[in-house]
Amino acid sequence: MASGTTAPPPPASLKRIVAASLIGTTIEWYDFFLYGSAAALVFNKLFFPGSDPLVGTLLSFLTYAVGFAARPIGALVFGHYGDRLGRKKLLVLSLLLMGGATFAIGLLPTHATIGTAAPILLTVLRLVQGFALGGEWGGAVLLVSEHGDARRRGFWASWPQTGAPAGQLLATGVLSFLTAVLSDAAFGSWGWRIPFLLSGVLVMVGLWIRLSVDESPVFKEALAQAEARKAADAGAVEKMPLVAVLRHHWRDVLIAMGARMAENISYYVITAFILVYATTSAGVSRQTALNAVLIASAVHFAVIPAWGALSDRVGRRPVYLVGAVGIGLWMFPFFSLIDTGGFGNLILAVTVGLVLHGAMYAPQAAFFSEMFATRMRYSGASIGAQFASVAAGAPAPLIATALLADYGDSTPIALYVIAASLLTIVAVGVAKETRHRDLADMDTGAEVAAGAARTEDAGVH
Repeated sequence: MASGTTAPPPPASLKRIVAASLIGTTIEWYDFFLYGSAAALVFNKLFFPGSDPLVGTLLSFLTYAVGFAARPIGALVFGHYGDRLGRKKLLVLSLLLMGGATFAIGLLPTHATIGTAAPILLTVLRLVQGFALGGEWGGAVLLVSEHGDARRRGFWASWPQTGAPAGQLLATGVLSFLTAVLSDAAFGSWGWRIPFLLSGVLVMVGLWIRLSVDESPVFKEALAQAEARKAADAGAVEKMPLVAVLRHHWRDVLIAMGARMAENISYYVITAFILVYATTSAGVSRQTALNAVLIASAVHFAVIPAWGALSDRVGRRPVYLVGAVGIGLWMFPFFSLIDTGGFGNLILAVTVGLVLHGAMYAPQAAFFSEMFATRMRYSGASIGAQFASVAAGAPAPLIATALLADYGDSTPIALYVIAASLLTIVAVGVAKETRHRDLADMDTGAEVAAGAARTEDAGVH
């Protein structure tokens, strides 16, 4: 039986675990966002030449979206084995896959060298990136959530979430530096490869740190309980995590997917599509747009732990709803500020948008973790998060670019984000508050439910 309460690890141990998760997620998001920024800046010319500039950008973002299509597959595979074998092993694998694919992009010949094989190879490597990231997020946040206690879980679990702005900061910072010191010709010829090749060094550092942490104690206890049940009942067959999730937690999966809509769509509109909109519609230089995202990402990094800590005090749902409502209200001012072309207004638009996004993103790690029992938590959290990304983050820059091409105005794009905000408000509004849940107590309840399910199955047969 579960102990009923999970004893928190020593502070030094917890900080090491948080650091391992944060560094790993930073590297993986660096790899993922680097592709998004390059798709907006150079891939349209290097891999899709001869097209109208906006059409080339659309094709470039299409390969960007392909990475999202692979994320649900990664969620299913990594979730299944993560719930069976443990979080740590799968996190090491995801880091190697993501880093290897990113490094290979840096070596990839362009369309001018090998023709149509270039965008095909680019798409394949993007699929590998998406597959790896589909498994990374769930494992990283669970490793921290399951090591901490309920009292400060929102704060500690929000730190792996800062890997997104940290990765964005690192990717945008490297690109911004290179575009500042290199001519457009040099950057387009070889300079764009440098950030991708740097991923090889970063992966080695992340791998060394990630291998040094222990497996989640909550998972170890749940695994021991499962083995004990098998020994006590030789005929017992443990259900696949996916089957258990869909049977006992289908409502939570739908809530997680709905909660992700505004968070995911707004983030990629604010950080990826802005590089297209600011440069083509507002007349802002590429360097100025990159610098604005760079500054805003630094603020984003700082506010996520604060939002996470607030969710420990007032609950996951209230903080999440502040972000969902706020981002919907901010969309029209967001584009109006960018349209002025002023650097200060551009920074204000992106920064406020990312601060509001952080109110959704920060409590998300603990919120989703607290919805599922341990032996199906990796699968449940990953499926809810990554299946939503196919409908949300994947097409967001593509849809926004298409709307801009069709209407030449930001109003349809703002309405698109507002519609996503309304969907998230409904999803979070019907969810139950989770901040006081003890993960071990959830396993005790899941064990009873699993026993009842086995009894029902035995009666059917």
